[in-house]
Amino acid sequence: MQTTVQDWPGRIGYWHIGVPPSGPMDDLSFRLGNRVLGNPEGAAGLECTLGGPALRFSTATWVCVTGAVADVGVNGVPIEQWRTVEVPAGGVLDVGAIRGPGMRTYILVSGGLDIDEFLGSAATFTLGKFGGGTGAALRADDTVPLGTPSTRIAPAVPMADLPAFGHRWELAVTEGPHGAPEFFTRTDFDTIIGTDYEVHFNSDRTGVRLIGPKPEWARTDGGEAGLHPSNIHDNAYTIGALDFTGDTPILLGPDGPSLGGFVCPVTVVAADRWKLGQLTPGDTVRFVPVRAEHAAPAAALGASRRASLGTVLSAGRDGDDGVLRRAEVDDETGVTYRRQGDDGVLVEYGTLTLDLGLRARVHALHQHLITIGLRGVIELTPGIRSLQIRVDPAVLPIAALLDLLAEAEAHLPNSAELVVPSRTVHLPLSWDDPSTREAIIRYMHGVRADAPWCPWNIEFIRRMNGLTSVEDVYRTVFDAEYLVLGLGDVYLGAPVATPTDPRHRLVTTKYNPARTWTPENAVGIGGAYLCIYGMEGPGGYQFIGRTTQVWNHRARPAGAAGPGVDRFATDAETPWLLRYFDRIRWHPVEAGELLDLRADFAAGKVDITVEDGEFRLADYRRFLADNARSIADFRAVQAEAFGAERQSWRSAGELD
Repeated sequence: MQTTVQDWPGRIGYWHIGVPPSGPMDDLSFRLGNRVLGNPEGAAGLECTLGGPALRFSTATWVCVTGAVADVGVNGVPIEQWRTVEVPAGGVLDVGAIRGPGMRTYILVSGGLDIDEFLGSAATFTLGKFGGGTGAALRADDTVPLGTPSTRIAPAVPMADLPAFGHRWELAVTEGPHGAPEFFTRTDFDTIIGTDYEVHFNSDRTGVRLIGPKPEWARTDGGEAGLHPSNIHDNAYTIGALDFTGDTPILLGPDGPSLGGFVCPVTVVAADRWKLGQLTPGDTVRFVPVRAEHAAPAAALGASRRASLGTVLSAGRDGDDGVLRRAEVDDETGVTYRRQGDDGVLVEYGTLTLDLGLRARVHALHQHLITIGLRGVIELTPGIRSLQIRVDPAVLPIAALLDLLAEAEAHLPNSAELVVPSRTVHLPLSWDDPSTREAIIRYMHGVRADAPWCPWNIEFIRRMNGLTSVEDVYRTVFDAEYLVLGLGDVYLGAPVATPTDPRHRLVTTKYNPARTWTPENAVGIGGAYLCIYGMEGPGGYQFIGRTTQVWNHRARPAGAAGPGVDRFATDAETPWLLRYFDRIRWHPVEAGELLDLRADFAAGKVDITVEDGEFRLADYRRFLADNARSIADFRAVQAEAFGAERQSWRSAGELD
């Protein structure tokens, strides 16, 4: 069905530009198999979904097959899983259909697989078309090179270490980052932790969709972030977060997006995320809140990981709604530190508004943390008004991190004086491109036909913003200058950007439920933000067209970056096109012309006009003051249309 090369912990250091870690979805089964073969725990192996391959070995090789129960044999003779077995030279290891419980089986070999790394890892990210040597799942007749075999082979994984599989799963979760009563009601939260959710068939490595009750919500809408109360200003996600994309809960997987604009009330602790890889359609899931400090150590593989238990042992939850600490930065701005699992903190500045001054504060903290180089920090990922800090809690405990962040505020420069490089990047835009029309049709046929934004997203944008005609939408988009505030909004250097002039700031809402398919480099608007989709995949922004690639697949970098640091200095070595605080300007092209430009880009003929410049926050604030009256007039018309649309949704039962 799908067999890919993976290693552990995967591709670390690129979350801030939309590159997920990938790696085995069930890291526990993977690492146990490597350990018993004498390999490093992260050595490259194979992940098999629903069924495995037949592999002919050219040399005698020790193997261990772990994970979900499957029919496994060597030269037609059945063998046991979780035990080391030697496949003779010329012999065939055959992993058949997975009988379950569980969804994924792992094939580990002595010495691992000898696969070239991309961005510091051999892990395959099929949506991004890189890793694993070919960027794709294995195909018939592929040859996979073996590493140097180990001489330390144990007979089997100890029985006490074997993880428990079933069809009803309990997942240990921590509260936050966005819980009750700010975003969800108390009843909502009690329902989330008191309900058995069902695993939906439309689940994969990006995320596990769940079927469950619809929240009541504590808010009427998301304001500038979107019409639905699940919408927030984009922030960094974490693997294992329960992401409500509208009313649909999705557990984010290791190929999931790094940045997005939906709330996440609870997060699966790192030690329990292996279970996401084994959740099968029809299985049930119960979330069990635990105290973050009592979460099992993710680095452990033995009894302390508690994976052999079919239930989660809990002495209660933290009871803080995911808010670890609040403080005041100055007389006007507060800071909130939110929990993201047991291994992360989300730093949020100010109120739930789109304010470039808040993004400046995020930038100042981001650069400060890069400069001081805190030991134990794994990833730094900025959002619109937030900074995610992922750590190894065994090296840098969350409590110690909070104290360091409080100290850091005193050392940050005045963000009002922000001056940063800001290139103007001119990109082509095929307005209302046929590929985006196709995505809407697929959505109507496969997900939802009666959505308010169907059958034409651009007309929906016009209506929500009180514009007279769709030509007004067109003029607004092409007149606008979009400032890039984040990267990786939907993978691979995809920007989340907003117009510098608020009078160009069209506000809309995101799909609910989200799309299951979006064409590569579609351009959409969600909330007050514009995004270019870095690759095919799910999505929720309202389409306006399509552009050229923002990620260069011809670039062949290797090595790993530090947290939040762009590893490559030159365009030739950097796969991502855009940078923080770049400005995007659009020029119109026909659909056929765009296809030619995309073909040229794919062939390495990149011809994009880029002008150097800088962005000064003080100058920008003067611009806002000088144009305050016309900006207020524009927003008044927009707010009236927004309110009318919200009332229409309420009358139709959309917000019940």
